[in-house]
Amino acid sequence: MEKAQIGIIGGSGLYQMEGLTDVREISVETPFGKPSDNFIIGTLEGVRVVFLARHGRGHRLTPTELPFRANIYAMKLMGVERIISASAVGSLQEQYAPTDIVIPDQFFDRTRGRVSTFFGEGVVAHITFAHPVCDALGGVLAGAGDSAGIKIHRGGTYLCMEGPAFSTLAESRLYRSWGMDVIGMTNLQEAKLAREAEICYSTMALVTDYDCWHPDHDAVTVEMIIEYLNKNSANAQAIIRDAVRRLATMPRECKCGSALRHAILTQPGAIPAETKKKLAAIIGKYVGE
Repeated sequence: MEKAQIGIIGGSGLYQMEGLTDVREISVETPFGKPSDNFIIGTLEGVRVVFLARHGRGHRLTPTELPFRANIYAMKLMGVERIISASAVGSLQEQYAPTDIVIPDQFFDRTRGRVSTFFGEGVVAHITFAHPVCDALGGVLAGAGDSAGIKIHRGGTYLCMEGPAFSTLAESRLYRSWGMDVIGMTNLQEAKLAREAEICYSTMALVTDYDCWHPDHDAVTVEMIIEYLNKNSANAQAIIRDAVRRLATMPRECKCGSALRHAILTQPGAIPAETKKKLAAIIGKYVGE
């Protein structure tokens, strides 16, 4: 299988990556089923990268239906060490305007019943998740945005809701009172699984609208949202191209690559052989084959 050290996950509005050359489409099977779509691997700014449309081409999968484990595990199999995520969000605070980009450093979980761990079936691990995104990777994305003259906000909390319906007015007002910054439906599970897989992860939260708390929310039209999505997509792609160029020569010195070193509690000899095989790409270096 061809390898790439940088993975890109595109959400609403970012269904493909412009500027890729020497492109191949790859189907990857995982112990957790099929990913959202085939992966597109190609060269961007002289670097091999792999791209995945989070909701599948044609936007076929709801947030709840996303095969999060398959998506992240497949990237691990392909040698990905850093994941750049792009995701459309609503703004919960006045200072985050449509077409702004937020690089959140925290998540708050309001999903229900989603599987967000690779562990179980005879192996127990508890990752540290106080700081759920890679600060070094987030810094690269913020720097690339600043260089491009794009309005970037570094830091903030991404509230991950279940969906697919948007918030009620009461919920939106409550999230604002809690100090949440943006709201989306997908990125928390990706961040948790990437940490378990020892992959750096950072989100570009692309603001498309103010959530329903805003007095002008009902005046927002579909045409306006599409315009914002298109602008966000162009901005995200500019940031990704610059970030990939920067990452090509940047050593990986964060702690993401050793997140499981002290996290696995189960003794290697007690882990069922089938589970050990299933999670070999993630735990093999700690518990053996």
